Amino acid sequence: MTRHFYKALFCTLLGLAAVADSVGAQTPEFRGQWQQGGTIFGKVPAGHGVRVDGRQVKTTPNGDFVFGLGPDAAKEVKVEVVAPDGTTAVFARPVVQREYKVQRVNGVEEKHVTPPAELTERIQREAELVNAARRRVDERADFLQDFIWPVTGPITGVYGSRRVYNGTPRSPHYGLDIAAPTGTKVVAPAAGIVTLAEGDLFYSGGTLIVDHGYGLSSTFIHLHKILVKVGERVEQGQAIAEVGATGRVTGPHLDWRMNWFDVRLDPALVMADKPMPKGTQD
Repeated sequence: MTRHFYKALFCTLLGLAAVADSVGAQTPEFRGQWQQGGTIFGKVPAGHGVRVDGRQVKTTPNGDFVFGLGPDAAKEVKVEVVAPDGTTAVFARPVVQREYKVQRVNGVEEKHVTPPAELTERIQREAELVNAARRRVDERADFLQDFIWPVTGPITGVYGSRRVYNGTPRSPHYGLDIAAPTGTKVVAPAAGIVTLAEGDLFYSGGTLIVDHGYGLSSTFIHLHKILVKVGERVEQGQAIAEVGATGRVTGPHLDWRMNWFDVRLDPALVMADKPMPKGTQD
């Protein structure tokens, strides 16, 4: 082979190495459960952009980001990482599909199963209050904290379960129910800003939303008492509410929900490697 051939081969390999280094520099780091309901925490080099299935995802100045996989997420999700020069790398990840339980709940007040027509406007108005609180875009990185349990106790309801109230099928349940006596203190699982504090919503009763930044929020419902107010910053572990039995319930418990904007997430997956103290679970 000629000297020119080896020179050309060397240049080709050098070019391929440069491409590999460019793509490698964009490779995101991930942590979280790649299954329906999962919360995915990621990191890319500073200055890179991120899209998930075509949806723009904001990154922190250091390149950290978060997004969610909804209850009906497809079998594969594509994460695009865009370098400052416009170079794009696509990373496909499989998503575990789940089979959701059917949970039959009896003894619920009939008005909370089939509300009378005169309550329709109230229910719609309250739903918009909640949705508006979850649409907030706040560039705080509280979501990077290692989440803790807001309360401990037996798990009595799980994410995604198909609810049947008094024999009537209703919308799925998208929270994690933790039984505890009325008045038990609820603490912030991570720091954040209070974006909603309502004492008496029709379905959820006492309702509190804490925004952890970049679209990730925690919702706590059926509360007996709310100890913080809208706009207040709370720190991880701070007492923010008390467990109650308000709204559509049959007994005292905390219903903890998590969202990434409008995507409903499973708190149990965020806490998968942090089991509750022995003796508090079913």
